[in-house]
Amino acid sequence: MTVDEIRRRAFAMPITSPAFPPGPYRFVNREYLIITYRTDPERLRAVVPEPLAVTEPVVKYEFIRMPDSTGFGDYTESGQVIPVSFAGQHGGYVHSMFLDDYPPIAGGRELWGFPKKSGSPRLGVASETLIGTLDFGPLRIATGTMGYKHVPLAVDGIGALLAAPNFLLKIIPHVDGTARICELVRYHTVDVTVKGAWSGPGALELHPHALAPVADLPVLEVLSASHFICDLTLALGDVVYDYLASG
Repeated sequence: MTVDEIRRRAFAMPITSPAFPPGPYRFVNREYLIITYRTDPERLRAVVPEPLAVTEPVVKYEFIRMPDSTGFGDYTESGQVIPVSFAGQHGGYVHSMFLDDYPPIAGGRELWGFPKKSGSPRLGVASETLIGTLDFGPLRIATGTMGYKHVPLAVDGIGALLAAPNFLLKIIPHVDGTARICELVRYHTVDVTVKGAWSGPGALELHPHALAPVADLPVLEVLSASHFICDLTLALGDVVYDYLASG
């Protein structure tokens, strides 16, 4: 394999059989359960990286079913997003993500810097209740519930939510273990079609775990619960702050 061939083919590892294909990455019938809750503001400030600023003591806990995603297949994801601002622009900081499919774990970390770890999330309906769960190993660390399709939501509001930017802390180490890349990345979802959206009564329970510390941002009060289904494309990101260059 020549140097030119390596340069041409090098977009993911391993080079002879990449874990994921090149984008764009389109998601069809992507289903969300988002439970928004109030938490301890000091704990938020301890985990949100500068130059992002915490805008309110709130966390959005997400369970997401992705049955049809380009190159990544069929999987489920769960994690926490924190409302933040950057240079006057409001968006969300992706704090934690757990999922059950290797290609989006590899692609999410390598391309954008998503904080993805392996876990066992589930999202489904049992009788009249929408239920999201997250297991890490044999232990249940998150359970979210919502009354199924109690009140319709305006799709325009969900579209605006999905159009807002999100931010990631991308870290790739050098061979000596120090940071080779340490960047704040911004990304958007585009070409969004919301197919339905609902709200209802919601509840969320988080359990402590040494290696999956979702409960470190404790649930003080559930503020809202929403459920929606959409198609969207996950766009590639841009670097808005380089921690190594700025140091």
